[in-house]
Amino acid sequence: MEDSDEEPPLAVEINDAANSNQFTESSEIPPVGVTVITGYLGSGKSTLINYILKAQHGKKIAVILNEFGEELGVERAMINEGEEGNLVEEWVELANGCICCTVKHSLVQALEQLVQRKERLDHILLETTGLANPAPLASVLWLDDQLESDVRLDSIITVVDAKNLRYQLKPNPDSSSFPEAYLQIAFADVIILNKVDLISQDDSEAVLEELEKEIRDVNSLANIIHSVHCQVDLSKILNCQAYDPTHAAHLEALLKENKSLTTKGLHDSEVRTLCICDAQQIDLDKVRIWLEELLWDKKYGMDVYRCKGILRVRNSDELHTLQGVREIYEIVPSRKWRNEEIQMNKIVFIGRFLNEEILLHSLHTCIVGTN
Repeated sequence: MEDSDEEPPLAVEINDAANSNQFTESSEIPPVGVTVITGYLGSGKSTLINYILKAQHGKKIAVILNEFGEELGVERAMINEGEEGNLVEEWVELANGCICCTVKHSLVQALEQLVQRKERLDHILLETTGLANPAPLASVLWLDDQLESDVRLDSIITVVDAKNLRYQLKPNPDSSSFPEAYLQIAFADVIILNKVDLISQDDSEAVLEELEKEIRDVNSLANIIHSVHCQVDLSKILNCQAYDPTHAAHLEALLKENKSLTTKGLHDSEVRTLCICDAQQIDLDKVRIWLEELLWDKKYGMDVYRCKGILRVRNSDELHTLQGVREIYEIVPSRKWRNEEIQMNKIVFIGRFLNEEILLHSLHTCIVGTN
């Protein structure tokens, strides 16, 4: 793990035969949540992993330390398949009951072997070394049929370095590539603002407020947590259910009328958050076509990283939720509208070249009764 000076936690080899806590397969057993941890080099990802591995939290957590190439599952020359085609490397069990391994092959196969172990896991953490953009992982973990229902994407956590974040968000004049820190923040559900102790004490409050503003300019939906040495309340980063359409917590920001989610004063070419609203009923089939033109065809020249929203659908008394990551999206009924709620469509986009006027106008083509 590249950004930690700490020694790895003491570990012993696992003996499967010794695992006595077995469970029978049942459709009632919920899938295991997977949290993706990303962040700039030196931000503290490894410190967070070590903290979780050493903490006495009473949970059985598997940690996958994955080194990705340009494509998911590359670096096949470095795979150690072991005896009888065993594809998972270096399984160890830690003193607190967590499992740790390194994987340089198919993520799907690694996850399948994890969930098939005799002892039930509470959670899986996936550290993304060398992967600037977590979107490919989201597509595998969220709606990939290969994984069936054994695991589910719980959330994407981005660790940022409070001391150096401003420098990491500045474009490099010697490079045409976009700063990867923007992408990591844009895709995050939770952002850990780490190393806040390194901010000058004289103006730390003002500096941290400005850093939070810069983060929210990019992604106003993410939950921001301050930390020193990545010591955080695990209940705030595990079991977030950010991609569970039946989990109401992630809708609260969208349902608050008095909360502005659109970031102001930024150029369209910058990564930003933009929120559009409309109170009229919409045609679900038209919405799907509209989204596919935006996400798949890049219609209007917009580059959408994420979208999340609530929809007021024709002939339905249920609130529908929209969730999208890059080209994949899902619209599902979540729950019935409550009497005190104002039924409306509210969609938040995170991306580049976003145009509020075009998005609103094009959404109006989905309204019931329009052609």
